[in-house]
Amino acid sequence: MQDKLYDHDFNLWVEEMASALRNRDMKAMDWNNLLEEIEDMGKSEKRSLESYLERLIEHILKLKYWEAEKERNYKHWQVEVVNFRNRIFRLLDRSPSLKNYMQNIYPKIFNDAVSAQQIEFTIPQDNFIELKQILKKDYFG
Repeated sequence: MQDKLYDHDFNLWVEEMASALRNRDMKAMDWNNLLEEIEDMGKSEKRSLESYLERLIEHILKLKYWEAEKERNYKHWQVEVVNFRNRIFRLLDRSPSLKNYMQNIYPKIFNDAVSAQQIEFTIPQDNFIELKQILKKDYFG
């Protein structure tokens, strides 16, 4: 019964699961789908962090290396840097355990951002910027 509800009216399923939890009604719980949703929530937080971090790196790289567009876009890129940092900090405030995850994935995210941005402008080989530096509020490249 719960599987059908989960597939056909997700919002109602959530309301029923919340009610069952509040009432400690273990028999009414849809454990399989509930577990899947909880796992997905964690994955979603990680995907958000990865996306914000990649966008932050891309804009730092633009500020640091994209001379042809810098004069026209400098302020916009700075605003984006501030916005992406703020989103990362809010996410880390909500889920401090993601700090370790961020440190582990940072080199790969950084390399992915460099690869993408090299299509638009030249980035030198020795371009690595430490995570600590990227996250400094006053660092813009």
